Amino acid sequence: MNELKKKYGLITAICMVVGIVIGSGVFFKATPVFTNNGGDMLKSLLTVLIVGVLMTTCAYTFSILARKYSKVNGIVDYAEAEVGDGLAYSIGWFVSVIYYPVITSTLAFVSSNYTCALFEIDNANIRLLITASYMTLSFLLNIVSPKLSGKFQVSTTVIKLIPLLVMAIVGTVVGIMNGQTVTNLTADTAALTQSAGGFFGAVVAFAFAYEGWIIATCINAELHDAKKNLPRALVIGTFIVIAIYIAYFVGIASVLSTEEIMAAGDNLPKIAFSRLLNNEVFGTVAYVFIIISCLGTMNGVTIGNCRGLYSIAARGQGPSPKKLAKLHDKWNMPVRAALITFIIAAVWMLQWEFGLMRRQLPAIIGWENDELPIITLYALYIPIFISMMVKSKGMHPVKRFVFPSLSILSCLFMIFCAFRAYKEQAFYYLFVFAFIMLIGLMFYRDKKGRTMIYKFFYK
Repeated sequence: MNELKKKYGLITAICMVVGIVIGSGVFFKATPVFTNNGGDMLKSLLTVLIVGVLMTTCAYTFSILARKYSKVNGIVDYAEAEVGDGLAYSIGWFVSVIYYPVITSTLAFVSSNYTCALFEIDNANIRLLITASYMTLSFLLNIVSPKLSGKFQVSTTVIKLIPLLVMAIVGTVVGIMNGQTVTNLTADTAALTQSAGGFFGAVVAFAFAYEGWIIATCINAELHDAKKNLPRALVIGTFIVIAIYIAYFVGIASVLSTEEIMAAGDNLPKIAFSRLLNNEVFGTVAYVFIIISCLGTMNGVTIGNCRGLYSIAARGQGPSPKKLAKLHDKWNMPVRAALITFIIAAVWMLQWEFGLMRRQLPAIIGWENDELPIITLYALYIPIFISMMVKSKGMHPVKRFVFPSLSILSCLFMIFCAFRAYKEQAFYYLFVFAFIMLIGLMFYRDKKGRTMIYKFFYK
């Protein structure tokens, strides 16, 4: 039987949402939020809240669709049902070749970066080797033992909440007692230097910290009672994330001054936890939790990664659909599809390392790939939301019109922020995106199963 089996429950689905979203972003994107906002604490909290509201709005709109459709891969299913095969294929190709692999490779790098910081390793080649090792092990775990991968997701979600909650609760209590919280909330930060991106740059930077929730929809074919449990997971999970993020930011601002936060860079967690517990050992221990957090997030994204090409192959689309849609008899996983996306993720890993970190690649392919794909991700959501409003006759007006409209505005705002913050880099990204999507288009099949390549050469 060449179908994915039901193997996950509501708790796993919620942990996928929380576990994928909460990971590296909240730790290494906190400083950019403060620096882009010029150290303004209230504006930084507003950034966290705004991006969270945008995420929740889109997540709730997709939860409405999740109650109607349950097939192979949530986002692809929704696009297929609401708009048609063409958009479904385009989204499937995008998330399989760009979105999932990019986030996976980024999280592997961040995990490696914190590992090097933990062991005081200052060697770019060793960091790259650790990055590749983390990513390889994540794919192997998901291919060979998807059930164990699900358990790992639940475990790491619980573990990663420990440092966040400690900082949120203990930090806030300490800050209120010593007055640091009030000082940061009321501080005049006009003299502090603001990054070029400003508030919009802060929004784009922290968007990465909220990204990934849509990946949870990839397991709807493997989720028990998916039409009930997936919507619950999306809504519950996103609210949990927002609450934890805001509490963590308040906690950070309760133990460090805004100047210290802005100067900390990637060392912010270590400095903050060392100050909170008055011992550098606890800063080191915090790194251990953060590494586990990043690995858990990478595992969640890899779950989606392994099913990306399968989701379009199962529809008879893409390159070699019969081979990529085949599931392994023992592991009940699309091994061939997973291995190809692993190779693609490795390519993005090298683009990150040599383009962004070492600056050895041309500017057109040397951009920051963890943030710019949101331009096209949110753009691809818009046709789905428009179709909801047109087709969903009989649905309550709030669900049919209000939430899809708010979701469209959210998408447009995120796209605007990305262009405002990255300017020419955004156009470099779009050029590469268009090239990759053109390659995908060549493998799109008509009703007779003929690809664009076949038509070009033989017709």
